[in-house]
Amino acid sequence: MRHPPPKAPPPPRGGVWAQVRESLSHVRATLRLVWRSSPPQTVALAVLTLVGGLVPLGIAYAGKRIVDAVVAHDRSATLRWVLAELALVVVLAVVQRGLGLLRSVLGLRLGVDINVTILEKALGLDLRFFEDSEFYDKLTRARREASSRPIALVTESFGLVQSVITLVGYGALLLRFSGWAVLALCAATIPATVAEMRYSKLAFKIRNWRSPESRRLLYLEYVLANDEHAKEVKLFGLGPVLLDRYKSLSEEFYAQDRDLYLRRAKWTQLLSLVGTFAFYGSYAAMALLAAAGRLSLGNMTMYVLAFRQGQQAFQSALGGIGSMYEHNLYMSNLWDYLRLAQGARGAPPGRAPAGDVGSQRAHAGLGLALHDVGFRYPGKDAWALRHVTLSIPTGESLALVGENGAGKTTLVKLLTRLYEPTEGRIVLDGRDLQDWDPLALRRRFGVLFQDFNQYQLVVKENVGLGSVDHLDDLPRIERAIDSGGARDVVSGLSSGLETPLGRWFQDGTELSGGQWQKIALARAFMREEADMLVLDEPTAALDAQAEHAVFERFRELARGRTTIVISHRFPTVRMAHTIVVLEHGEIVERGTHDDLVARGGTYARMFALQAEGYR
Repeated sequence: MRHPPPKAPPPPRGGVWAQVRESLSHVRATLRLVWRSSPPQTVALAVLTLVGGLVPLGIAYAGKRIVDAVVAHDRSATLRWVLAELALVVVLAVVQRGLGLLRSVLGLRLGVDINVTILEKALGLDLRFFEDSEFYDKLTRARREASSRPIALVTESFGLVQSVITLVGYGALLLRFSGWAVLALCAATIPATVAEMRYSKLAFKIRNWRSPESRRLLYLEYVLANDEHAKEVKLFGLGPVLLDRYKSLSEEFYAQDRDLYLRRAKWTQLLSLVGTFAFYGSYAAMALLAAAGRLSLGNMTMYVLAFRQGQQAFQSALGGIGSMYEHNLYMSNLWDYLRLAQGARGAPPGRAPAGDVGSQRAHAGLGLALHDVGFRYPGKDAWALRHVTLSIPTGESLALVGENGAGKTTLVKLLTRLYEPTEGRIVLDGRDLQDWDPLALRRRFGVLFQDFNQYQLVVKENVGLGSVDHLDDLPRIERAIDSGGARDVVSGLSSGLETPLGRWFQDGTELSGGQWQKIALARAFMREEADMLVLDEPTAALDAQAEHAVFERFRELARGRTTIVISHRFPTVRMAHTIVVLEHGEIVERGTHDDLVARGGTYARMFALQAEGYR
């Protein structure tokens, strides 16, 4: 759906000074970010900024002394002040080069640190955030210019200080000539600056408003140029359709930005002429006074230079405020994202667990229990789960059965604390899940979800990521490969465990769906200490023989462990001690396979339908 671009916002209440105050709201926090990235470079940036603000005053004064010495026919004084001005110009050039270098290097350092901060924040957020489009808009806005805006805001802050120092010096010189000149210097620059600030805010509002469409553009680009979608794009002839959408959206963005740039350039250019007229009016007055003999050539030169440079300094100061205002608007996106509340209550993710998994298992025995648990996705009225009361004793096996969307996977995500219950409570070994450290809790689970990841890494890492503490434990990785039934896959690869998987990188090998699933199963079996195994449609992409082999191994590995299996295949389901049938997020039946078939309810009907397909 197309939306018209937002209209230009009305001027904020309080005018320029209100915008000045707003532009400073994030400077302090941003300065702390820069300081943490590199204190020595921050200090050097401040010192060079101060020197850069004072040196132009010395150059203006040296210029006056040169003209006075020339008029007085004093050759030695003329040479002396020319050399002095040369030295100051060299110092200024070195300072400006140094400032440019510092801004580049510090910007690189800050870009890395802020992107790491953004990703660390993402790691600490609850899973529900990643299933919310508004969160992705916030993430897109935070990451979009995270590498450039902070250093730009700090640079503008130091530049503002530099401009103010220079302006105060030039203002002091011009007061000796005329207070009206100082007033004209200041007043003539304000209109163009206000226009810049106004259009900065409009540009910010447009870019934030179209964040969802920007993500849509990136998605279309991904679909058109990614191996994951290439087959269907070519087979169904999707390329021209999707490319037309990409072009249309790109052209819409181009038209909006072009119109904004043209309007911005027109008004700022027109208003900047006010400053030009003010300068030449003052220049004419000074020239007439010098022609009448009421002003020396040296003073006229100094005043003209002071007015010109002072006007530029004032314009730089106001321009710096305008730029800070713009950078501040974009920084608000970063701070809004970083202020997102952590999803999980209780112990924060990342805290070192108290004791290892083995010691916790020694005190286990009560198993899992759900007490009137309900869950509703944020922003949704419908309940994904409701009134779920269930007990899973330690060492027992549970199978979850139901149609797609019945709530089976949601239930598993609640048990592993990827979601928090909207109502009710879940207890593990007598302790509410809210009281468990999330890392300690999740180490007790070995999980394979139906939408498992296909990591574009070597085989060893693809399997080893199931237990990052044992990423280099080759014997454990080999055992996991055997447990997951992936030995035939690995044996058929040219470089064995060191074979890169996927086609994103050089020499990568793409696997079939069933082969990827075996690798994912092996990854789930890496957690040998886990006392709870969860398999969500673990054999959906496997043939009958491979499925039988996996479950024979699974039966062996599951001894003494609590197991939860989600499957549509009844030969798998019937092995469980207890089968639970979910419909519309509620438990409608529970019991053994024989009990449920004899009852003639939902389970029996589903079993009969599947059995009919094999006759």
